[in-house]
Formats: sequence, C-alpha cells, structure tokens
Amino acid sequence: MDNKLKQEKPEEEQLEKGEMSFLEHLEEFRWRILYTLIGVFIGTIISWIFIDFLIDNILLIPASKANIQLQNLRPFGQLFLFFQVAVIGGVVLSIPNVFYQLWKFIAPALKESEKKYISLIVFFTSVCFLSGIVFAYYVMLPLTLTFAGQFGSSAIENNFAIDEYFSIIISVMLAAGVIFELPMLSFFLSKLGILTPDFMRKYSRHSIVAILFVAAILTPGTDPVAQILLAVPLVLLYEISIFVSKFSQKKRIEI
Repeated sequence: MDNKLKQEKPEEEQLEKGEMSFLEHLEEFRWRILYTLIGVFIGTIISWIFIDFLIDNILLIPASKANIQLQNLRPFGQLFLFFQVAVIGGVVLSIPNVFYQLWKFIAPALKESEKKYISLIVFFTSVCFLSGIVFAYYVMLPLTLTFAGQFGSSAIENNFAIDEYFSIIISVMLAAGVIFELPMLSFFLSKLGILTPDFMRKYSRHSIVAILFVAAILTPGTDPVAQILLAVPLVLLYEISIFVSKFSQKKRIEI
C-alpha cells in the first residue's frame, strides 16, 4: 500500500503543477498546427483578393527597374504562378500568428516570469522576419537583378522565364527573412543555457566562414553580388546576436 501511495504522489504533484502528459503535448501540438493552417488559409484568401496588385505593383517592380523582360513559357503558367504567390503571401501575412502558435506551444516549458514576455517575443520575431523581407526587396533584389540583366554579351538578349524570376525573388526574400531571425534564435538558445556570448566570441572567425558558406547556399545561382549582400548583414546580425545573448543571460540570472 505504501509503495502505491508513493507512486501516486508524483502523478498528483504533476497534475497540481499543471504539467502535461505526452498525449496532452501531442493534442496541444495538433491544435497549434490547426490554428497555424487556419491563419495561413485566411492570409492566402486575402492575398488572392489583392493578387493583381501584389503581382503588378510589388513583385514585378524589381524586374521593371532592372529593365528585365519576362515571359511565360508554359500553358496556364500564370495561373499556377498566381496561386503559388497567393499561398506564399498567406504565409507571410500569417507570420505573427505562426510565431504566436509556436511560442504558445513552448510556453508550458517556460517559467511564469518568462511567459509574460510571449507577446513581446512574437512581436520582435515577426519584425525580424519582415525586416529581412524588406531588406531583400529594397537592397538585395535590385542589385542582383541589375547584375543578372546586364551581365554577358550585348549580342545575347537576357529574357527571363517568369517562373524562374519569381523563384529567385521569393527564395531571396524568404531566405533573408529567416536569416534575420538570428538575434531571436540567439535569445532563445541563451535563455535555455545552450548558447553563451563567450562561446560566440571565441568562434567568431569560424562563424564568418560559415556565414559565407550559408550565403552561397541561400542565394540563387552563382551571383557573387547577392552572396556578398547577404553575407554583410549576416555578419552584423551575428554581432547583434552576441549582444542579445549577453542581455538574455543577464535577465536569466536576474530571474
């Protein structure tokens, strides 16, 4: 009887503390995925309503400024392209909801003093991602497309397939958005005690080599201009991440 009581006490203590079982975690994860997909679906509908404006007045502007001629080479190519842009636009519009659902899933593992910062974390995470997209749109894409459009022999006309063009600009913007999350990733890992500012400073030179490698992978083709433009903010973000890690550890000690 005594052994049974001892075994039941930990379970009762877990329930009192509000800890979740494995099945409850799965159920919570399922609902967070569902809420995320609902947000993406709503964002996709909004993007589809404004799809003409999105295509003509936003995504085609970099090609126009770079004097690049675009052409559709596939039947119904534009229909599939518009649908793809609407879905990606839905993802971008629902980014705050995506991060909110992610942090709400992580929340049970956080301390009570840390849970009150979820709204701020969601806000800054969303701002970092959208800042990366804006940086890619206004800085990286114009220089990249100008280089791609003007490079080569004048006897060869550079006409880009529309699907290849959209693949380039969407991949560059999304890659920049993900990369701009580096400070928030540093904050989170430092909170968990996995990352320290001393560790980041010690391996800063190795990190620069890794950054150049990552920039080469994430940028389309072999365009050195895009690689450099992506590598420079990466280095700056790495330095910012060291400061963020130091700030995060200080707050962790205070808590």
